[in-house]
Amino acid sequence: MGIDLVNSWATMPLVSVITPAWNAVDFLGETIDSVRAQTFHDWELLVIDDGSTDETAALVRRYAAEDPRIRLLQQRNRGPSAARNFGMRSAAGQFFAFLDSDDRWHPRYLQAQLDVFTLHPDAGLVTGNGWFDGGPFDGQPTRPVGAGHPELPLPTLIAQECSVFIMTVFRRIVFDTIGGFDEQQWTSEDYDFWLRAAMAGFKFRRNPEPLGWYRVRGNSLSRNRQRMLKGMLHTFSKARERCDGEPRRLIDQQIARFESELLLEEAKAAIEGSDFSAAAGKLRALHARTGSRLVGVFTWLVTHTPSLAARAYRLRSWRPGLLRTASPPAIAGEAR
Repeated sequence: MGIDLVNSWATMPLVSVITPAWNAVDFLGETIDSVRAQTFHDWELLVIDDGSTDETAALVRRYAAEDPRIRLLQQRNRGPSAARNFGMRSAAGQFFAFLDSDDRWHPRYLQAQLDVFTLHPDAGLVTGNGWFDGGPFDGQPTRPVGAGHPELPLPTLIAQECSVFIMTVFRRIVFDTIGGFDEQQWTSEDYDFWLRAAMAGFKFRRNPEPLGWYRVRGNSLSRNRQRMLKGMLHTFSKARERCDGEPRRLIDQQIARFESELLLEEAKAAIEGSDFSAAAGKLRALHARTGSRLVGVFTWLVTHTPSLAARAYRLRSWRPGLLRTASPPAIAGEAR
């Protein structure tokens, strides 16, 4: 079953793998090895060196000398959106596949995603699944595991902001139709791309079988939660202007949700920085939104007895309640 494995590299590759890389030499070799180990062979790998100052470019050149399917592209440091766009503009394949520079694929990954396109020829994008590699959820799937290849309509993509994984394969026509990533966004830029694709009428399918490893590192871009929240709010605000009806209603719900979560994160940062006046302001705004008794009590403490509030905040019995107050989301960028 599936797309023919006959290698047509003499003409054009069927799949272009897009891998942006910035100072990625520590992990990039494993990433490239996982592409070379694919059971599907008709691919090209474009590694976009985004102004690295380490040996990233030299590493890619060594691989390219061994395998002509691997190409090195270089640009000054302009961020992941610009790097992916450079890769997609330079790609020759009929399908594009995203693979970050510290992640890896199971050898069956590409073939399994292409099989979904064969089974569902109306699909424009097939999003995959994987396992966390490191972090508190090490070894667990990044997305629910199930059977079949369910469709992900626009309302689902809005209401479940993590429904699309960065390990996604899509038809070239998606890029040709909606353009590339917003190069002004350095966070949640992938989610913005997925929403634009869905709004343009392209159908998403999910392959729930875990076939990749998503590496969790302490210095990953997605670790800055406030920055991620602001990126998500920017994405939703842009999307809101392009839709109406039920999608807009769902977006308004998500905006309210993320604004509350951002207030909470800003209050936490202010408490940890002993700026209790700023923390009280953020908590008052959060209390006005949620009406939470716990937030109200903590606002009073921060305002009138900041030293006691700081001690209470450090207690584990308080913090989970505060975190639940704003219904914190699983931000798209946190599990890409």
